[in-house]
Amino acid sequence: MSVLLLFIDAIFVHNILLSRFLGCCPFLGVSTKSDTAKGMGVAVIFVTVLAAVVTWLVYNMVLVPLHLEYLYTLSFILVIAALVQFVELALKKINPVLYKSLGIFLPLITTNCAVLGVAVINMKEHPDSLLEASVNALGASIGFLLAIILMAGIRERIERNTNIPRCLHGLPIALVTAGLMSIAFMGFSGIIK
Repeated sequence: MSVLLLFIDAIFVHNILLSRFLGCCPFLGVSTKSDTAKGMGVAVIFVTVLAAVVTWLVYNMVLVPLHLEYLYTLSFILVIAALVQFVELALKKINPVLYKSLGIFLPLITTNCAVLGVAVINMKEHPDSLLEASVNALGASIGFLLAIILMAGIRERIERNTNIPRCLHGLPIALVTAGLMSIAFMGFSGIIK
């Protein structure tokens, strides 16, 4: 598969949120306002791509040669936690305004299963190519950004709608919306094989 097709596949066909169902907690929790959704999405892009590169290197350059492949989950979690801490400290020093605007969202990325999921998917599906792993991570995280921004826009419009039954307000209508978005993204499934 070419790099461009892999990129498109990661965004639309195998969307990390709407097809693989990873990262649903921040998707439902942060998607109430567009600004917070954008902040979370951009932070996820940065951390996911950086984590994918580092975890690919750790797996292929350290774990495989030492025959310690079974430690991949532990090592990936440690790498992701360290990267998030590093990014948090760097942003605090380099760009305090951006650091303050991201607020709690940056540390929450450590527990985002989408970041770990992309690292594991890269290990399983792209073990021989750092370029493919990086492109997949970039596409998956852009797919996360796309899905969370779409969801935030829809939820903002739903919030202003007065025709929705009271029993569906809040999380119930968000879950119904997420399901419908997932069905819509399934329409992309036949594009790339």
